[in-house]
Amino acid sequence: MKSLKASVSAILLSGLLMGGAFAGEVKSIAILTPEEGTDYGWNQQGVAAAKAAAEAAGIEVIVAQGLGYGDVRPTLRELAEEGASLLIAHASGYNTSAPEIANELKVPVAIVDTPDALKKGLVADYTLSGHEGAYLAGRLAAKMSRSKTVGIVVSGEPPSWNSQSAAFAQGVKAENPEVKVTYAVIGPAAYSDAAGGKRVTESVIAAGADIIFGQGNGSSFGMLQAVETTKAADGGKVHFIDVIGDKTAIDKGFLLTSVIWDITPVYAAMIADLKADTFGTKRYAIGLKDDSVKLLKTGEIPDDVWSQVQALREDVLSGKIKVEPVFEASAVRALMTNVTE
Repeated sequence: MKSLKASVSAILLSGLLMGGAFAGEVKSIAILTPEEGTDYGWNQQGVAAAKAAAEAAGIEVIVAQGLGYGDVRPTLRELAEEGASLLIAHASGYNTSAPEIANELKVPVAIVDTPDALKKGLVADYTLSGHEGAYLAGRLAAKMSRSKTVGIVVSGEPPSWNSQSAAFAQGVKAENPEVKVTYAVIGPAAYSDAAGGKRVTESVIAAGADIIFGQGNGSSFGMLQAVETTKAADGGKVHFIDVIGDKTAIDKGFLLTSVIWDITPVYAAMIADLKADTFGTKRYAIGLKDDSVKLLKTGEIPDDVWSQVQALREDVLSGKIKVEPVFEASAVRALMTNVTE
């Protein structure tokens, strides 16, 4: 594990709180990420959101990144001892150790993928779901697939990935029931496995998919590489649909869209709940309504198709189309045409 000196950067963000009362209650927050905050995805969006929420509150944020998926208890203890008012454990692999440290040191922690772990004043869960955006991405994929076969490649089956996979498949079938959906899992926790991402994505393309919906953190770079270097069955381009972040800066013309997440409102709500003494009593959500979930518009999407997808977005917002999250892996697999591991 990297030492805090090497892996933790403390960023003091200026600003005063109204009335100054809150400053004594929440002086700083810390976010811990398994990979570097440069992945255009889960880790980067988490770091960016923590910085933005802290800046809005006029408090300090400490970023502990690249910590891996092992035991982070020493890092959690050190950050708590440094005086962090909230420890954001931004990885499903931390959802056991973080509550233990919370109970041991009486420091509030936020974890993911454990909705039943709420404990007033100490433990909050932010198992987020971009299912509404993923549904729209599925409608888009079905509209644009030439082969009438699309693929979903995931680096594991955590609740957040499951809800998006299910909604994507539902969107595909709602648009065109004839489109096949091939579902492939790189491994049980292959979040940073770029080589595995490339290998599995190539196999899904070989099975006929010309659009890949990839959910993977670091492994998504392997997925994108496969899309860039592998032709579809008709000899044409394969498109990639990403999640959480925006890979436009490194795209070579293969990125169709991304289900973008903005986690800033979630972390801001946590800070407010600490102030109100309601931390650990509620769950947090993101969605289309406040644009904390949205689709990325790229030049690969024809204007008329984008207009159709935006009309569908309005139908979701109005309730005309209902998209319910599906968190169980078995229920997700039941929605797929083909499942490979």
